[in-house]
Amino acid sequence: MGKTKAALRMLLSFVLINSSILLGQEKKIRPVTPNASPEAVKLLEFIYEISGKQILAGQHCAPLVGDTRLSVVHRMTNHYPALFGQDFGFSYPGYWDGINYRQRIVDDAIRRHHEGFIITLMWHAVLPTHDEPVEFRESIQADLTDQEWQELITPGTRIHERWKSQVDVIAWFLKQLKYAKVPVLWRPYHEMNGDWFWWGKKPGPDGYKKLWHMIFDRLVNFHGLNNLIWVYNTNEVKENVDPHETYYPGDEFVDILATDVYTEGFNQMNYDTLLALAKDKPIALGEVGAIPSLEILEKQPRWTWFMLWGEPGGRDFRTAFEVYRSERALTLVDLPWVDMDQPRMHHPLLK
Repeated sequence: MGKTKAALRMLLSFVLINSSILLGQEKKIRPVTPNASPEAVKLLEFIYEISGKQILAGQHCAPLVGDTRLSVVHRMTNHYPALFGQDFGFSYPGYWDGINYRQRIVDDAIRRHHEGFIITLMWHAVLPTHDEPVEFRESIQADLTDQEWQELITPGTRIHERWKSQVDVIAWFLKQLKYAKVPVLWRPYHEMNGDWFWWGKKPGPDGYKKLWHMIFDRLVNFHGLNNLIWVYNTNEVKENVDPHETYYPGDEFVDILATDVYTEGFNQMNYDTLLALAKDKPIALGEVGAIPSLEILEKQPRWTWFMLWGEPGGRDFRTAFEVYRSERALTLVDLPWVDMDQPRMHHPLLK
């Protein structure tokens, strides 16, 4: 029964990938990155194809614990998630978000990519006036003065040069993934419509939008990273959180729109307003405190993935079990490029 179910779902995914060819669809899906890698193009095409039909199951794995949470998900549900998430971190070596784990994160991502997992990465960036490592509240949740922000967005200033150096550190790790031909769902400076991060609630063309354009230019044009799929990731709209569109940097800089849901219970307003902003672009649940139920996914079919933040199972193990075993959710075995009968072995040498 399990093998039949997996085979049917793999066949469905294969049909979806090739549907544009079969139907003679003229519109080509291309990432916003110029000359995007073939792997990035194929991944984005796949996400477009499942939009409105199925959702990728995902799990965040904190720097300290590495990719061990993937095995915990399998033990709980008998399935591996399709999507493996990580954070480049900011804190002291050996701590939960230790910066000393970055190379292991890259190594895990390459290995898991070879096994078929989809990779999503983020970065809780430290304040540009601070040096790593830092404490979360004292740096990530600190703020810049108006004058410091103006220096940040002005080339040639001390703070701007410090910011470039910080981005360049992360670029080195992302370059390793480029050379290994690993496409990345990249969601920098997330939850910008809230006020809890230093990059949050910075309105106007010289605010958050400028910061997004800066990191896009630095990673894409300066470092030549063509393996990134750019994810604009808001927080769910609620009291003291601005609408999704307030800080949107423009269609030409965004591939996918996502939001994080922790307290508002996947309310329809958040879904509808994000979908209106996205138009034809895919939308996703960048982080969730609990996995959306099958009933919610039926009412909100355009979500293309969810990534559970925290321990596998989240707040509701029963829902997690039901979703992972449903036809709606795509797990690792359901991805069309994965053959569980002939697993691909990864050797840690770049070719």
